[in-house]
Amino acid sequence: MKKNILEVCFSPSFGGLELHMKDLTKALGLKAVINKKSKLKEMFIEENIPFFEMKRYSFFKLAKVIDEHNIDVVHINWTKDIPVVILAKLFSKKKPKVVQTRNMHMTRFKDDFYHKFLYKNISTIVGISAKVSEQLHKFIPADIRPNIVTWYSGVDKPYIIDEKTKIELKNKHSLGDEFLVCNVARVEFTKGTHIVLEAVQKLRENGINAKAIIVGPANNKEYYDNLVKKYTKDIFTGFSKIANSYIQISNCFVLATDNETFGMAIMDAMRCGTCVLGSDSGGPLESITHMQTGLHFKTMDSDDLYKKLKLIYEDENLRSKLALAAQEKADKEYDLSTQFEKMREILQSV
Repeated sequence: MKKNILEVCFSPSFGGLELHMKDLTKALGLKAVINKKSKLKEMFIEENIPFFEMKRYSFFKLAKVIDEHNIDVVHINWTKDIPVVILAKLFSKKKPKVVQTRNMHMTRFKDDFYHKFLYKNISTIVGISAKVSEQLHKFIPADIRPNIVTWYSGVDKPYIIDEKTKIELKNKHSLGDEFLVCNVARVEFTKGTHIVLEAVQKLRENGINAKAIIVGPANNKEYYDNLVKKYTKDIFTGFSKIANSYIQISNCFVLATDNETFGMAIMDAMRCGTCVLGSDSGGPLESITHMQTGLHFKTMDSDDLYKKLKLIYEDENLRSKLALAAQEKADKEYDLSTQFEKMREILQSV
């Protein structure tokens, strides 16, 4: 029997987690509840996605929605939504199952009555990588641990721009035949933006005509401004709706986060057919097989990143081989529609 599923996200922010929730809701035709102050609201309206809106701690209203719409499963992505959803579950007549997708690493478990109470009321936790699932098994006590499932997200097949568009985009930034290194992420210390820029600077210092293309908004204005001031030869686009186009005009893509859970941008780059490099920690250890579908470099080590960039600069055949293998892997394993259907199966099986 088909179960009624409710997506809940009270996060007021506007990032990958929130956009993922919106896309999943739309793709699977689910009902959704969002924060009254959510930055997602405008997108839900623009894309004609039905939704309920309420204040973040409105567990009575949420319980009412659960009962009025005969909800069997409530799915959450934001960890901070756990308390309000559990209260709504307990106050509802329907008593739906609660499923959480864990998007962040777990480094500890607060072993107190409150947290044990919350986790006892969660049926399933979906880890977005094998590493996250391993952490869930390690830190949540066995007697209260929900069912743990591993699921990988995905990305849409990118629109591949033609050569004319590539030339126009390069001309916009006065680019010629430089070796282009792209990074798509919020610009902040933990994302390793400075590591990418330091490595590209070392390429230049060693006679390689290289530029970094940094695509993403400033998470810390002082950090961002200092980088812009220091690395005047590199390109900072800020937030861009054409991030995939920047990836496609680049010779390689770097994810330099200190401990990424998985890394959606790597999937985008792989599906774009661009050679990928990632830190040797967290998600990139799963998404990239070193020297087969990309390269790993030592986390937060610009010297090692420089060496890996120099390697693929000097060996174009290797770069092309890695890019093709990565694209084939991503098309097979990280297709968004396919992965969303797998999520539907998980939610329906609870």
